[in-house]
Amino acid sequence: MKALIEKYLKYLSVERNASKHTITSYKNDLSSFLSFTAQTEQEDPENIDVTLISRLSIRLWLGDLSEQGLAKSSIARKVAALRSFFKYCFKRGYIDKNPAHLLVVPKTDQSLPKTATKEDIERMMDAVDIQTTRGLQNRAILELFYGTGMRLSELTGLNKTDINLRQNQVSVHGKGNKQRIIPLGKTVVTILKDFMARRSELYGNRTDRDAKQSLFLAENGQRIYDKAVQRIVKKYLKQTSEVTQKSPHVLRHSFATHMLDNGADIRVIKEFLGHANLAATQVYTHTSIERLKNVYEQAHPRAKT
Repeated sequence: MKALIEKYLKYLSVERNASKHTITSYKNDLSSFLSFTAQTEQEDPENIDVTLISRLSIRLWLGDLSEQGLAKSSIARKVAALRSFFKYCFKRGYIDKNPAHLLVVPKTDQSLPKTATKEDIERMMDAVDIQTTRGLQNRAILELFYGTGMRLSELTGLNKTDINLRQNQVSVHGKGNKQRIIPLGKTVVTILKDFMARRSELYGNRTDRDAKQSLFLAENGQRIYDKAVQRIVKKYLKQTSEVTQKSPHVLRHSFATHMLDNGADIRVIKEFLGHANLAATQVYTHTSIERLKNVYEQAHPRAKT
């Protein structure tokens, strides 16, 4: 079964173009299941035969996770990983029956997205020193996140050729390698023009061909990576906002919520965010409703009676 897991992960990467985050999560989930099964059967993980895995084996593992107090959202992801893996095994003919076929993904308690206020965003942008090339890049990163709602992986994957400053738009490669075009506002266009004129100043000894094509560069001169971007966002949000979560996703959430607050059609926001279906976008309507309730309670004279 261990060899099959490796084949499956390669399939996710090559054929499904899954994100690194998804592949890592699924690898950990499947390895956890394999270890639990090996312990239960008192077998070496190398000797676990995938054809002998039953629905009961899976339920025992899920029951153990539940007893450990694991969050419903984490269990739901693990169920999704198993369903996907065994579906792959069944379709490829490695097993005759799919033991995960009827597994139900547990319903999760959906929490509202964390967002920064418009004032927080303004302070965050102003806090960046754009006199330096590195500062210009940091500001461009923040402006792109808030101005387009793109994901972290989408931003780190950007190349110079994805930015069209003549037509004020950016070409984004999203999940499943689906491409979408997002318009750019005047502010981010101005910052990008200034940055791209000085971008080569960030080249270093390790700047390779890929880095020269990429839009943003890390301290070592190579293509910027996820953790470097996360540190940048956390640094400036920490200085200017009290939002509990300080990550690129907060800026994505803030983009969608502020657009919705200002009257944008939720179907348009769905396209901007690159969501596959409208249900994923509708969580932002709840955020706006909660904000309206707070304003009502604070402003209406009879709201607290």
